[in-house]
Amino acid sequence: MIGVIADDLTGAAEIGAVGLRHGLRAEIVRRGNPSGRAEVVCVDTDSRSCAADEAGQRAAAAAKLLRAAGAQWIYKKVDSVLRGQVTAEVEAVMKQLQLNRALLLPANPSLGRVIRDGQYFVRGKLIHKTEFARDPEYPRRASQVLRLLKPPEKFLIRLANGDRTLADGTIVVGEAATPEDVQGWAGQREAGMLPAGGSEFFSALLDNGPGVPPVSRPLLLDHELEDSPGRDTRATSRLELFVCGTFTESARKFVSAARRRKTPVFSLPQELAWGGELSATVADAIAQRVTAAFDSHPRVILNVGLPPVRNMAVARRLSHFVVQIAELVLRRVPIANVFAEGGATAAELVRRMGWARLTVQREHAPGVATLAVEGGQSILLTIKPGTYVWPAKWT
Repeated sequence: MIGVIADDLTGAAEIGAVGLRHGLRAEIVRRGNPSGRAEVVCVDTDSRSCAADEAGQRAAAAAKLLRAAGAQWIYKKVDSVLRGQVTAEVEAVMKQLQLNRALLLPANPSLGRVIRDGQYFVRGKLIHKTEFARDPEYPRRASQVLRLLKPPEKFLIRLANGDRTLADGTIVVGEAATPEDVQGWAGQREAGMLPAGGSEFFSALLDNGPGVPPVSRPLLLDHELEDSPGRDTRATSRLELFVCGTFTESARKFVSAARRRKTPVFSLPQELAWGGELSATVADAIAQRVTAAFDSHPRVILNVGLPPVRNMAVARRLSHFVVQIAELVLRRVPIANVFAEGGATAAELVRRMGWARLTVQREHAPGVATLAVEGGQSILLTIKPGTYVWPAKWT
């Protein structure tokens, strides 16, 4: 079994989908122990928004859990643009596993996210000149990679380009501008080293290194997911609820296109953008309108629908308000498919619904994966990071 530690749900799902692509059963654990049925177990520590100490403690606890469950090796998934408590979590896992070297490769060149000459580029632009500069929680205000990371406490950190030496006591951040660069770094994996980074590095490690042998298991098609044994017959209605809790450009374009197609779209009240609270009465009223819309439409979209908010605390609450309404709807209507946009949005929804373990069913595009809720609930949850786009079949 391969263990993975991710700091949010979308990252865990992204890695699980990579495992599925390689023919490995994958599951995501948010509470409790692994089921023992998966070859790739992704523990979601839900620590992206935590302080460094708390994030490190959660990452170390996940490493301990995975090692006790029999993980042959452990991968530390980090955000591809280095948001969150990256160095604190990498250090904590290294100490827990008694490793003295780490190779950190966050770049995803196939998605246009590359590190070159010490700088981070997103689709040819320096990262601080993209929408990541306006991230409400971790704004990327510099392009120099080492400035995007907090200095580690116990280890040295260095950026490596041509020199791929992995010295003891060091976290090496690898540059990668092409998929071939990622494959080259994957060949550097060795004993006593913690591999950490994005989904492309994990995929390259599966291609290049020892791991769990692939199992012969076909990927499920969309109709097979909907009609698989144990699904509630009410799910044949194929109702779809999109829950968009981000302010990204891709979210705005998706909602605008949906409005043009006359898809029902519901947004939060304007006054919430100024820091107001969503009352139970207002939340219930919006949920009732969403529920009623399903009488005549198979798809409904619930989104923030407000101008971007710079106040981090307010922005986070807005995402939570959207999920609060979504929970009310899900407990009233037999939704077959839920689509959650944004890591914080997806995590809050899973938390509110009490879903402890999810199995990865299908990868639709890099970072976009469908998960089945374990525990007898007949719901499929498809999630993606806020800055990624929904595949064309849904737009």
